[in-house]
Amino acid sequence: MHSGHLLLEEPIRMVSILDPSKASFFPAMTKIVGTLGPRSRSIEVISRCLEAGMSVARFDFSWHDPEYHQETLENLKAAVKLTKKLCAVMLDTVGPELQVVNKSEKAISLEADDTVILTPDEGQEASSNLLPINFDGLSKAVKKGDTIFIGQYLFTGSETTSVWLEVSEVQGNDVVCVIKNTATLTGALFTLHASQIRIELPTLSDKDKEVISSWGVQNKIDFLSLSYTRHAEDVRHAREFLSKLGALSQTQIFAKIENIEGLNHFDEILQEADGIILSRGNLGIDLPPEKVFLFQKAALYKCNMAGKPAVVTRVVDSMTDNLRPTRAEATDVANAVLDGSDAILLGAETLRGLYPVETISTVGRICAEAEKVFNQDAYFKKTVKYVGEPMTHLESIASSAVRAAIKVKASVIICFTSSGRAARLIAKYWPTMPVLSVVIPRLKTNQLKWSFTGAFEARQSLIVRGLFPMLADPRHAAESTSATNESVLKVALDYGKASGIVKSHDRVVVCQKVGDASVVKIIELED
Repeated sequence: MHSGHLLLEEPIRMVSILDPSKASFFPAMTKIVGTLGPRSRSIEVISRCLEAGMSVARFDFSWHDPEYHQETLENLKAAVKLTKKLCAVMLDTVGPELQVVNKSEKAISLEADDTVILTPDEGQEASSNLLPINFDGLSKAVKKGDTIFIGQYLFTGSETTSVWLEVSEVQGNDVVCVIKNTATLTGALFTLHASQIRIELPTLSDKDKEVISSWGVQNKIDFLSLSYTRHAEDVRHAREFLSKLGALSQTQIFAKIENIEGLNHFDEILQEADGIILSRGNLGIDLPPEKVFLFQKAALYKCNMAGKPAVVTRVVDSMTDNLRPTRAEATDVANAVLDGSDAILLGAETLRGLYPVETISTVGRICAEAEKVFNQDAYFKKTVKYVGEPMTHLESIASSAVRAAIKVKASVIICFTSSGRAARLIAKYWPTMPVLSVVIPRLKTNQLKWSFTGAFEARQSLIVRGLFPMLADPRHAAESTSATNESVLKVALDYGKASGIVKSHDRVVVCQKVGDASVVKIIELED
């Protein structure tokens, strides 16, 4: 995967750009999160999504009920067995999301310069003059001149299906707005976003808690995507809630940054969260257009240096209805990779899009091409400098493993781990070759029964750039000695050979514990 690596800063022959890409066992080092829905919930389509490169399946509870999502999840489990490809599960909360209620599901035509009233009276029927909403505090939150955006759920930003409003006056609980562009709203679910306005609703709603404690616990979700995270306290509150549920104490929390408030508290949120999702749909409404790229670059840099996965959303909106992305979108995906994104999250493109499999495949190919020109040397030096001295023991081992792998042109780094922390630290330095994380299960007991850990840790690496998990035999401990270590290593190498990651005479860097010592060794494969 790392062969043919070139730098944009160096002269390249333009004709070489057209050289066909070599097939690889892993479509790309960058991971792809796919939102499953009406167009992507059958066993057949999910299997094709997994084959195309999806490694995390997102279940969005703004859309449909738990029973619907359970059916989809059962199909995902069947597809995983069929394809023999691991896939993590992400539950996306609704949070303080404002919605327009359109019970009749009739199309609503809105004309520029006309007025429309937003009312909390949900009993009213939606029309061109009146839009019922699910929040009675909007009139207290907005003032004359404020901007409000309404679009189809997971809106693509198309001006024919979304509308910009300007508040002209407040009448009691109602908000009177001037329509800024002509649009037709179609479908049952429209989201409303009041630009740079504080909405007094909890980040984790009662509905969210109910879904997490039932559907989430039942399915032992790997990730919780915390919508509209605005403060570090939101993450702490969510973690406290998960820890009380027992089964979800290991579930990782990804803070979704969707508005100015989240941006203003980004550093504290990053400290508390396990990862960050840059929700560019809503952020793109809150931020001036010329500032969006700056936030993306700054946020991704902070995530990279903290060693926490960063996920970018809303990259190929046009593929919801088209087989190919626009030129701007293709460039945007590549820039997200070059800026430091661990994963790309697809929303409407896979949930209701016409081409879910093709979208995943296209995004994966663009990511793989961008990875070829990523300046790893500069990134490595920057990360080492940021970490500073003295390094922690684990940090020193991780950076040394990556440096050694690059110097000897290793095909893969193999890391033995129980918690997954060592493998994530290696991945933090963005090596040009894949990191095979061999997760050694640990035996634990609650005095009533024995159980093994490891599955959580393996699946949670599926959102980290360049990290590919493999579950080892639980009879081998991560810090065991020579014989068992060699046995597990042989299994990992056999897996690497079978999948085409390594071949005869390749060099492999191995990172493992032997007794109390952490060891980095280089081996050369024989015939």
